[in-house]
Amino acid sequence: MTLEVAIILIVVAAAVAALAGFLLARKKGGGDLPEILEKISREQAALGVRLTELTDIGRKSQTELAKTVGDRLDKVSERMGKSLQDSSTRTAKSIGEIQARLKAFTEMSTELSGEISGLQGILSNKQARGAFGEQQLNDLVTNTLPPNAYDFQATLSNGKRADCLILLPNPPGPIVVDAKFPLESYRALQAAENDEAKKVATRDFSAALLHHVKAISEKYIIEGETAESALMFLPSEAIYAELHANFPKVVEKSQKARVWIVSPTTLMATLITIRAVLKDVRMREQAGLIQKEVGALLADVVRLDKRVDDLA
Repeated sequence: MTLEVAIILIVVAAAVAALAGFLLARKKGGGDLPEILEKISREQAALGVRLTELTDIGRKSQTELAKTVGDRLDKVSERMGKSLQDSSTRTAKSIGEIQARLKAFTEMSTELSGEISGLQGILSNKQARGAFGEQQLNDLVTNTLPPNAYDFQATLSNGKRADCLILLPNPPGPIVVDAKFPLESYRALQAAENDEAKKVATRDFSAALLHHVKAISEKYIIEGETAESALMFLPSEAIYAELHANFPKVVEKSQKARVWIVSPTTLMATLITIRAVLKDVRMREQAGLIQKEVGALLADVVRLDKRVDDLA
């Protein structure tokens, strides 16, 4: 309800009240009509003054209210404008950072995709895959053992060429490490979708590994020339884990054939052990030289003592 409507209602109510008073006075028979009219006139005048005051107060209140509302709206608009501007600035900055990161991620993804494609190309070709395994073997050996402790592509007396020959003193003697990568049978095993396909893939995987074990045992274990055992290096932790988790018979047969299957991790541990053995061998050799020199020194001291006695 607005102020004007309230004033009109008040005026109507006052008029109704005056008329009701007049009618009541007539009914009771008291008071003259001129006196009543004069009284009503006075009340109307007083009411008009009051209405004027109320109107002034209402206008003043409306002005002040409009000013207050306007000031608050201005402040709210200013704060909202500032907040929107700050939000817009932060959003623009965040979008810029996201775009920069997306660009870097896209470049990284492109580079990684190229590397993965290159790796897939290597692994899909048997010759390249063999070279990949040999390179892994080369890196592990060269980073762990001293240069005089190994020989790559060494030719044995039977004409067979070993991927790596670790030169250990007797016993046990030089140990051959051969890199094998039975990837096709492993992929077939992973891709098997039913029991029949899995059964066939399991048989093929076992056969492929045992074929490599037999070849290594026949080619690279030579009595009197190499150690009594050899190492088959699988350049894949996944294949090594699958082998030891689900093919214990293959592992058992390889051990009986004196061929020890190793992965990059287990080969690293083996090479560290071999390095400790070589260090111990060198220390024993140096200890022998020291003992020999000490014996010669003792002989010199004995001769010197005898000559001093003769001179006395």
